[in-house]
Amino acid sequence: MDILNKEAWEQKALIRAGKLSVYELMQETFNRIETVNPHVNALVNLHSKEDCYKLASEKTSLGGALGGMPMAIKDLANVKGFKTTEGSPLYAERVAQKDDQMVARLRAAGALFIGKTNTPEFGLGSNTFNPVYGKTKNPYDLSKTCGGSSGGAAVALATRMLSISDGSDMMGSLRNPAAWNNVYGLRPTWGLIPPEPSGEIFLSQLSTLGPMARSPKDLAMLLDVQANRAGNRSFISSVTTFSDFTEKPIMKGIKVGWLGDWGGTLAFEEDLLDLSQEGLNEMSSMGAIIHDLKAPFEMNDIWTSWSELRAWQIANGLIDIYEDLKLRKYLKPEALWEIERSLSLSGQDIYNSALKKSKWHNAASELFENFDLLVLPSTQVWPFDLAKIYPGSINSQKMDTYHRWMQVTIPAGLIGLPVLNIPIGFGKNGLPVGLQLIGAKGSDGHILSIAQAWHEHTKWPDVNIPKF
Repeated sequence: MDILNKEAWEQKALIRAGKLSVYELMQETFNRIETVNPHVNALVNLHSKEDCYKLASEKTSLGGALGGMPMAIKDLANVKGFKTTEGSPLYAERVAQKDDQMVARLRAAGALFIGKTNTPEFGLGSNTFNPVYGKTKNPYDLSKTCGGSSGGAAVALATRMLSISDGSDMMGSLRNPAAWNNVYGLRPTWGLIPPEPSGEIFLSQLSTLGPMARSPKDLAMLLDVQANRAGNRSFISSVTTFSDFTEKPIMKGIKVGWLGDWGGTLAFEEDLLDLSQEGLNEMSSMGAIIHDLKAPFEMNDIWTSWSELRAWQIANGLIDIYEDLKLRKYLKPEALWEIERSLSLSGQDIYNSALKKSKWHNAASELFENFDLLVLPSTQVWPFDLAKIYPGSINSQKMDTYHRWMQVTIPAGLIGLPVLNIPIGFGKNGLPVGLQLIGAKGSDGHILSIAQAWHEHTKWPDVNIPKF
């Protein structure tokens, strides 16, 4: 168990030094999975123990940034030979014939694929459950949700079943479960990890892949592989890697704009804003300069733009299923809501939403002329009971859609800004909480260096490790 408490870069260093074998790491990993996973249901479609051990014993070359590291891939991405169900009964037996582009990069870097991580059906909703694999539970309270859609990944990290994991993020899908599981999740600048080169890739720019881990240093190590930085010329101005940034952590002198409840327009459950303020105070004690900001843009315009463009993008991905009446019955209500909302929109509606997005982009760009970071809480609510699909209200404020309670994640996501969840402690209920560090486009390395300074100062992922 001691080896599993180490960060991924530490495990990798031990392997390179000959002090830890790939086989030993796989043994420890699988023993932990056998102990923990039956309680939380984070990992699905797992290889057998024998196959995992065989995979590790065949790993003779330790080249590559991830050489010998066990990984499970979010069940929205294709890994050759594994099922890609997307949590849908329609795809319950679909086996991937080849790796997705990002997965192929991980494989080439030496990652050993042992299974998949659980996700909501089609990745919709920040609550990880589906009719194929069931519910994933929060390891800090098994009666609560773990968040989503990268919920299985976050739980596997928190419980030491994995040391690094991939995720994806449209509406907080990396950040929400990271916050609720006391780990880190980075939604990178849009395009830094190129989208899968299939289907429409120019208009659909709301979702991105990204890394999750228990330290920013591990995020950087994984991002270097996912982004294929050396060959991704559109997003590189030097040979500097993301890992180089985490070797130079910085907090002193960082200018931070605190957006709080966005001028009273965002509702939060009890204690979340107070805990966020405690986190800011700690950053201030480390030398950061904190400024309280007024709402920099009309939140209703951000929400309208987001919700319409999101519905339009989701509908375009699911329309073939919707138009087949025999298949439509397999779509969950949230998917039907997105599709039918999209079908009600005109071309002018889409243009108007794109225009609002452009205006918010310009306003945010002006903010970053004066600030290194903008900061918001990562979530508006605490992890809720597994019996609920989503919160119907926050305090006395009714939520008018299935995803309005995650509105705090959309200012960064709408315009493709890099944003990183950092863990900031625990509430009186014993549940974790996080903050979003939002940077200007292309400032991913800078955010990682700030987050690494925070991590070395606090080491929150090593506090209250879930026990099983």
